[in-house]
Amino acid sequence: MKGAVMNPGQRLDRDSLRAAFDEGTRHFVECDLESLDLSRMDLAGATFEGCSLPGTDFTGTDLTETRWLRCRAQRARFTAAKLGEARFETCDLTAADFTAARLGEAGFSGCRLSGANFFDAAHLDLAFHQCLLIGANLRALIFRKLTLEGLDLSEADLAGADFRDAVFVNCRMREASLSDAKFAGADLRGCDLGAVTLSDAARFRGATISRDQASEILRAVGLKVR
Repeated sequence: MKGAVMNPGQRLDRDSLRAAFDEGTRHFVECDLESLDLSRMDLAGATFEGCSLPGTDFTGTDLTETRWLRCRAQRARFTAAKLGEARFETCDLTAADFTAARLGEAGFSGCRLSGANFFDAAHLDLAFHQCLLIGANLRALIFRKLTLEGLDLSEADLAGADFRDAVFVNCRMREASLSDAKFAGADLRGCDLGAVTLSDAARFRGATISRDQASEILRAVGLKVR
């Protein structure tokens, strides 16, 4: 029956997952899918709730409009997966690999994404909210005109990222790699920039910072602020 729920707590393999999906099951609760090869499957529209997915391989899998709720998916591979309009909520995706994934209109809320790799991902209207992205690879991602709230981007690779006209609210960007990143028109007053040197500050040309942030930059180069 379409939309049926898989009984909680089951250990599934590729064949049993495919069989359940073919029979109409779309909601998988507390299932153990750890380290499975689920590459190049069609799982579009599925909901994974409280599932164990560390190291699971979703390379090339169709995961369009999927929902992921409170899942553990550390080191999971989503390389080249179709994740358009997917929603991840309160998931642990530490060191997950989204290289070349299609993430148009996908959303991550309350997720751990430290060390995650988004290199070359298609990401039109991709959204992050209240997420840990410490040390994540976000090179060349476009955040233009977005409101970024509750993101910890400390030590992240933000080289070439586009933050023009973005608004930062309760964010951190300490020791991030900012080579060629664009910040013109961005509002950085709600972002902890950490210790910023004068040369680093040049990367924020055209952005708005607070008086306190400006004072920190001046103090970092040995100027006294009174």
